[in-house]
Amino acid sequence: MEKKQNFILPIIVMIFLFGMISFVTNLASPMGDILKYQFNVPNWMGTLGVFANFVAYAIMGYPAGNMLQRYGYKKTALVAVAVGFIGVGIQTLSGTVESFGVYLLGAFIAGFSMCLLNTVVNPMLNRLGGGGNKGNQLIQAGGSFNSLCGTAVIILTGLLIPEGIKNAQISHVFPLMYAALAIFAFAFIVIALTKIPENKPEAADKKKSASAGKYGPMSFRHFVLGSIAIFIYVGVEVGVPNVLQKWLQNPDLNVLGSGVNAEAVAGSVAATYWFLMLVGRLLGAVIGSKVSARAMLTVVASLGVLLTLGAIFSSPATLVNLPVFNGSAGFGLVNVPVNAALLVFIGLCTSVMWGGIFNLAVEGLGKYTEKASGIFMALVCGGGILPLLQNAIVDYTNNGEGYLTSYWVIVVGLLFLLYYAVSGSKNVNKDIPVND
Repeated sequence: MEKKQNFILPIIVMIFLFGMISFVTNLASPMGDILKYQFNVPNWMGTLGVFANFVAYAIMGYPAGNMLQRYGYKKTALVAVAVGFIGVGIQTLSGTVESFGVYLLGAFIAGFSMCLLNTVVNPMLNRLGGGGNKGNQLIQAGGSFNSLCGTAVIILTGLLIPEGIKNAQISHVFPLMYAALAIFAFAFIVIALTKIPENKPEAADKKKSASAGKYGPMSFRHFVLGSIAIFIYVGVEVGVPNVLQKWLQNPDLNVLGSGVNAEAVAGSVAATYWFLMLVGRLLGAVIGSKVSARAMLTVVASLGVLLTLGAIFSSPATLVNLPVFNGSAGFGLVNVPVNAALLVFIGLCTSVMWGGIFNLAVEGLGKYTEKASGIFMALVCGGGILPLLQNAIVDYTNNGEGYLTSYWVIVVGLLFLLYYAVSGSKNVNKDIPVND
């Protein structure tokens, strides 16, 4: 009788890599603030790190799916981890040579790794867990750790900049980069030494069958609109905390007033957004079997629009208390503009949007679902483009009001997601054959 292999260690590593996706991706936003002042560039150029990270998805999204299918989980995971190590390593090097261009190159390469990891980690965790409920449980655990890491990196970055954002250097966040490099190196060794159960050989034949004929995912209107929706969603998810953190810690505006560590508080407020995404995902998992994806997306998109409009039109002079880290003062309540509190609560809305949009977009696609997933991954690049547009608006307006004005981009995006939930997600192409 064949001895059943113990996958506890590789499962732990996969969950850590799930977290690394968020850790490395979310590090790009505060790094953009550091770059802005270290290299004296405008807001939109400071956002180029985020852009470089996400635009890599547009290039690598579809090939990543093909690579997984051709080479399997283990080889794809090893390549993803190695590329991630190189990308973060180059970003670390940029702090030593003080080169903006070198940092952008590192962010771009890291983006390739994040795309590959996103492609392989979900199905690999499912397979390591043996599929079914156990596999789904592991994926949910990975998703929760992903949110925790996204929250932690924002808080830690703020705490590592004690002398004010104007004096920040890339070298200040070296501890975070060293930690990422260590996790990547350890993950590579564990995966290399572990026998991973792979896909069945017939997967390639299924792909060939799905590719044949005159139809494809783009033949379905609800998938085309869903692809646009996922592009917008990722841009909204990243853009809300990105601009919020920049606004709160801008030394020229002094939004938070005196007596606080602006960088630490701004980082904590932005991190609260990611923490609420974790809360929202847990709530979504609880009610997901009782509430349809269409209803859920309709509610959160509507609420998101109201919260964003409230943030745009509210007076920053109106203050509310939020629990945050205030540098050496530790954890406690700090007065922040009500606009910030409203924007933070959008995290509850964005938390369940990815799953809702994906489910609605691939519903009824049958054999075209696999190819559709590759297209979806490519359109994650919206996470780099919409924040870039927001920051360009901030620069163009050239005053403190520009930060809140930029959130009209978010309003328009959420209105499209609301349209998609109500009408655009309906399958009007049921005449297309989807079975082999």
